Amino acid sequence: MIMLAKIGLGIVGTLAVAGAYTFRDGVMRVDVDEHHAGGDHVHLWFPAAAVPMVMSAVPDRELAKMSRQAREYMPLARAVAHELGQLPDTTFVEVQDRNEHVRISTHYGAIQIDVTDPDEDVHVLCPLATIEDITQQIAEVRPDEGDNR
Repeated sequence: MIMLAKIGLGIVGTLAVAGAYTFRDGVMRVDVDEHHAGGDHVHLWFPAAAVPMVMSAVPDRELAKMSRQAREYMPLARAVAHELGQLPDTTFVEVQDRNEHVRISTHYGAIQIDVTDPDEDVHVLCPLATIEDITQQIAEVRPDEGDNR
């Protein structure tokens, strides 16, 4: 009986550590709600740590292409993401008219984009640390990689 308790404790401990590691960078969220009849409601929540892992599955040729196209902007994008993380929660853009509302802001270390209009609501939340990781991954790709088809 004590052996089963130790095994159970080991499994629970392992799951807790794996969960903490997986969600260390936070959660990415994409919510889309269409308001018309038969409209779709898509709600995706997933660990932000999964994005760099998915990026590693992108073929080298495609990463090299992205790297060539964006190389000069990657240091700037990475620096902006890092500095935004140092600021308190801030709203950068907010546009509202009679029917639509758009807001781009930082919220607890993530960039948050909210769009609301009569047809649909779209909400995206991406941790700034994930943006830093992705820009670093793209910047580290050598432009000549992927040329060996």
